[in-house]
Amino acid sequence: PSYLTACTGIENIDEAITLLEQNNWDLVAAINGVIPQENGILQSEYGGETLQGPAYGPTSHPTASSSTPSSSSAFRHVVPSRQIVERQPRMLDFRVEYRDRNVDVVLEDSCTVGEIKHILENELQIPVSKMLLKGWKTGDVDDSTVLKTLHLPKNNSLYVLTPDLPPPSSSNSGALQESLNQNFMLIITHREVQREYNLNFSGSSTIQEVKRNVYDLTSIPVRHQLWEGWPPSATDDSMTLAASGLTYPCHRLTVGRRSSPAQTREQSEEQCTDVHMVSDSDGDDFEDATEFGVDDGEMFGMASSALRKSPMMPENAENEGDALLQFTAEFSSRYGDCHPVYFIGSLEAAFQEAFYGKARDRKLLAIYLHHDESVLTNVFCSQMLCAESIVSYLSQNFITWAWDMTKEANRARFLTMCTRHFGSVVAQTIRTQKTDQFPLFLIIMGKRSSNEVLNVIQGNTTVDELMMRLMAAMEIFSAQQQEDIKDEDEREARENVKREQDEAYRISLEADRAKREAQEREQAEQFRLEQIRKEQEEEREAIRLSLEQALPPEPKKESTESVSKLRIRTPSGEFFERRFLASSKLQVVFDFVASKGYPWGEFKLLGTFPRRDVTQLDPNKSLLEVKLYPQETLFLEAKE
Repeated sequence: PSYLTACTGIENIDEAITLLEQNNWDLVAAINGVIPQENGILQSEYGGETLQGPAYGPTSHPTASSSTPSSSSAFRHVVPSRQIVERQPRMLDFRVEYRDRNVDVVLEDSCTVGEIKHILENELQIPVSKMLLKGWKTGDVDDSTVLKTLHLPKNNSLYVLTPDLPPPSSSNSGALQESLNQNFMLIITHREVQREYNLNFSGSSTIQEVKRNVYDLTSIPVRHQLWEGWPPSATDDSMTLAASGLTYPCHRLTVGRRSSPAQTREQSEEQCTDVHMVSDSDGDDFEDATEFGVDDGEMFGMASSALRKSPMMPENAENEGDALLQFTAEFSSRYGDCHPVYFIGSLEAAFQEAFYGKARDRKLLAIYLHHDESVLTNVFCSQMLCAESIVSYLSQNFITWAWDMTKEANRARFLTMCTRHFGSVVAQTIRTQKTDQFPLFLIIMGKRSSNEVLNVIQGNTTVDELMMRLMAAMEIFSAQQQEDIKDEDEREARENVKREQDEAYRISLEADRAKREAQEREQAEQFRLEQIRKEQEEEREAIRLSLEQALPPEPKKESTESVSKLRIRTPSGEFFERRFLASSKLQVVFDFVASKGYPWGEFKLLGTFPRRDVTQLDPNKSLLEVKLYPQETLFLEAKE
């Protein structure tokens, strides 16, 4: 910023930083956006860069004296041998957003705002009179404003509002669903510091999420935020932006800190106390504060405030989390609420939060070492550590942990932690730091097997240098993070393949086990059935033998009694014959057939002429009575 102010004459350092941020910290682009282009080209002594600006120094003229080199100027005067390049038209790119459409417009900087509207009229089919073109970084802009006078960067984003035109008609549910998929730009003004934030949120985001994001930017807790600009329908923080009635695609809001009359009186009393205490001090301890752009009154006010405040951290604190809570509260009391969000917990827990998550979620660890007895502490805290650019950058990319080195017990405790986590070399480096070199800012990067200290930043630095060193550490970390992400993705891919293989193997084992169990069940069932069959056969054989033994003896051929001769044909075509006494009962024939393996419960005995079922006859009648005398041929047939 100091280099930019020297080139452009801008006196406000915040304005210079904002200009550099708009141009992505490109010094040449920032100067091109400020110095009028028609004044020619300014040659830089550094690296042969060509900077657009006045061809001569601010106090020089195109006379003979201009050829004399000057060692005190950031730019040397252009000598006659150097050719002054004529100005070429500067082209500006505009990305204009209207509802769900984006229109790209490219114009020379000599054109006017009205010409942009005429181009948009053809593209969007919206009359110029109904069109409001918003998103300009400067104040009042009308259709006759020449773009060159706005000192715009090359790339710009604008948006169109049409409050007089009705929105496209659709069903409520369809419109709500469409709004949920849209992106809303919220232009949020921080009232106390007069700073604007352009934040993009999806329509499905809630009002609560917006307030939490604003807390990260402004350090104003949600419960202390005082808002202006929310639509009347936005009555619940759980409501989505799509349903809250916000103006699409852009809506303006204002946020400030809620304060009570008691707090106002307390602040007034503190200011009076500071003035009274300053009058008794000699001010010698703070004479170097002017090097940082801080006036004496401000420096003394902070010094007296620090003297009357309680310690940043209790001595011999048993719990690091409780100590950090007091540190954060005391830091806010001294330097305001716009400060880095300190991690509440032990140093090991901060390591866990920063280094041991997913590779994409990992961050650098910043350790702030405070020392109340250092003359640089108040300047570093108020002017650098609490600068919005530093707070925002730390919030996005770092986990910030703090410790107070003022008390000897706390100092020894941190050095012990430092030795355990970073090694004796880093601990010795911090141990040898003098009091006036504090505060210190340590940048830690987690690696696979150890934690590496990338940078140790001392208190005698500037906002620009602090930001550059943070960004340099972030570049190193980003390169390492990309490697870690690649390794993690490859490892996850291998683990996924292994899990799939293990799952396939498990399924195969289960299938084999199920098949084996089915075979075992089948074999067991077969064995059981075989046993039943054997038992049944043994039982039938026992019955057959008992029947065979119980049969009366077969009459002899020369018997004088009446004898009936029966010839029985089996289902297989075999025949067996036997003689029975005609007075024998029919049951004897049944028993004889059963003794041959054809129980009458399973087979029926049929006569031929006439065909009849003998098994249906009364078994107690004699063969003579059932007309099976003197001889008969019978057939055995299985019952159905």
